Amino acid sequence: MKEYWKAGNMLNPLPAVMVSCGDMDNSNIITVAWCGNICTNPPMLYVSIRPERYSYKIIKETKEFVVNLTTKDLVYETDYAGVKSGKDIDKFKQLKLTKLESKYVKCPTIKESPVSLECRVKEVIELGSHHMFIADILGVTVDKDLMDENNRFNLEKAGLITYSHGQYFELGSYLGKFGYSIKKK
Repeated sequence: MKEYWKAGNMLNPLPAVMVSCGDMDNSNIITVAWCGNICTNPPMLYVSIRPERYSYKIIKETKEFVVNLTTKDLVYETDYAGVKSGKDIDKFKQLKLTKLESKYVKCPTIKESPVSLECRVKEVIELGSHHMFIADILGVTVDKDLMDENNRFNLEKAGLITYSHGQYFELGSYLGKFGYSIKKK
């Protein structure tokens, strides 16, 4: 039996990412769960952020940010960066995270993140409680130790986390690849 609920955000789980913004001297980190791919060619993604958040103004002004994927080893930092404001503390310093210079944007990349996507804002859509930053992905940095002998990213080795209704979860086991249901045996 099913139950009918009023409209709400039930598309879960979501990636839990740390978005770095600003520049190497004045930077911040915000944790975002409303983030995703929107186009393959050109590569694009979005992040949705409340206008009252400290990072919102930084990203709106600079039109740049880095999406840093998070892992089970970064779950504490991910949570902390989402509940503390960068207007009050330096999150990089407080969390002992390492800033790496990015190749395409002025924002720092988080060294401890296994995958970082450097982004430039293309458009901002004001939707209501959140505004959506649509961005071009200019470059991607990946930890070499997560690549296999065929230069493919090993998701299962990364320990990536997701967010669902106030809780963090590690991604599970490999179940199959795209098209496996119709592959000839």
